[in-house]
Amino acid sequence: MNHHSGRALARRPRRPLLTTTAAAFALVMAATACGSSDSDDGVMELRFSWWGADDRHATMQEAIDVFEDQNPDIRIVGDYTDWGSYWDRLATSTAANDAPDILMQEERYLREYGQRGALADLSEFGEHLDLSAIDPLVAETGELEGQTFGIPTGVNAYAVLADPQAFEEAGVEMPDDTTWTWDDYVEIANEISQATDGEIVGVQSMAYNESGFQIFARQHGENLYAEDGTLAFSEETLASWFQITSDLLDGGGQPSASESVEIEAGGPDQSVLSTNQGAMAHFWTNQLGGISGSAGRDIELLRYPGETEHERTGMYLKPAMFYAVSAGSEHPQEAARFVDFMLNSEEAAELTLSDLGLPANVDMREHILGDLPPADERSAAFLEEITGDIIDGNPPPPIGAGEVVEITKRTSDELGFGNLTPEEAAAQFISEVGQATGSS
Repeated sequence: MNHHSGRALARRPRRPLLTTTAAAFALVMAATACGSSDSDDGVMELRFSWWGADDRHATMQEAIDVFEDQNPDIRIVGDYTDWGSYWDRLATSTAANDAPDILMQEERYLREYGQRGALADLSEFGEHLDLSAIDPLVAETGELEGQTFGIPTGVNAYAVLADPQAFEEAGVEMPDDTTWTWDDYVEIANEISQATDGEIVGVQSMAYNESGFQIFARQHGENLYAEDGTLAFSEETLASWFQITSDLLDGGGQPSASESVEIEAGGPDQSVLSTNQGAMAHFWTNQLGGISGSAGRDIELLRYPGETEHERTGMYLKPAMFYAVSAGSEHPQEAARFVDFMLNSEEAAELTLSDLGLPANVDMREHILGDLPPADERSAAFLEEITGDIIDGNPPPPIGAGEVVEITKRTSDELGFGNLTPEEAAAQFISEVGQATGSS
């Protein structure tokens, strides 16, 4: 991502918020903290923290300038860094009662901060924060036990990205993604590899990101996590998911285990699509532009296989990130005014476009469609197409969910190298995730 949702969030290990009882006490007491100050000229000063690359920082500062022009009584001080440093800094400042007034949150950490009293309940600021236009499919994703700790900035979907030119070179027809099954998926991938003698691989390994299994579990009427943060899928369903990867390895439809390790380490820029060496890969919709640019081709988005195989669909909209307000802010209403501006103003939408996901505000999403780059425009159209088939969102992951990234990677590699059967991989994954999240 240059720190967009899909890339960095998929590969970074969890950074624990609390390490000592003293820090825990400090966090609980954060409601007495203050991340803001009032300057000598009577202007209220609020601190706003986010993560990202240089282009995002520049865009955010432009949005802040517009807000300050419209709200001369408030000054917003930007406090930003890269993804990895962000969570270390936020944990430290929160424990020291010096959290920023307004901050970005991500779904893997929302429960951790929310349940420990560090975030304000945004539902209490109705007079200053209008949430009426937020996409109902994600409107409640920042809620925990009746309190709203985060409002989505925008949305992405996890999908299959496909290269029509690679399909053509292999002499294989593109699938009908409104009806294809998981058996079709394996058959098509294996056929592409076989037809090209491995010059074009059918699909990049999908086993490294738990988001794919999240869709598979939902298709089976289950889920990755339940509302209370416990695991909400059966061992049998997970074994079936790992079996698909095993079948692709056996049939040559995906790269070998050692090749997959190398491809995964290279990130999206070294994916089989970006390097013109494969026909399909699994990524977030907001990564389409970067991958299409690296590939030099118009990559297409496909619905997940299996969406019509069972009683329900599995695809969902993921909040790219959340806006949150510190429980310790001395000026929470003014902080809410800034969040309202970022969510509901045309000026902010025109600046951020799809960098924070396609806007969670459905009116703003429609407003910017004509301003998007071609790949982002295709992503927006795809999200519009699938939205009618999406049933619901997902609850925030449990505390410890950041560790699942490395657990998923390790289990995938052991499966790929033949050290674990699909059944053994499922048992190991459940055991380790249970320990990491306290749900075992």
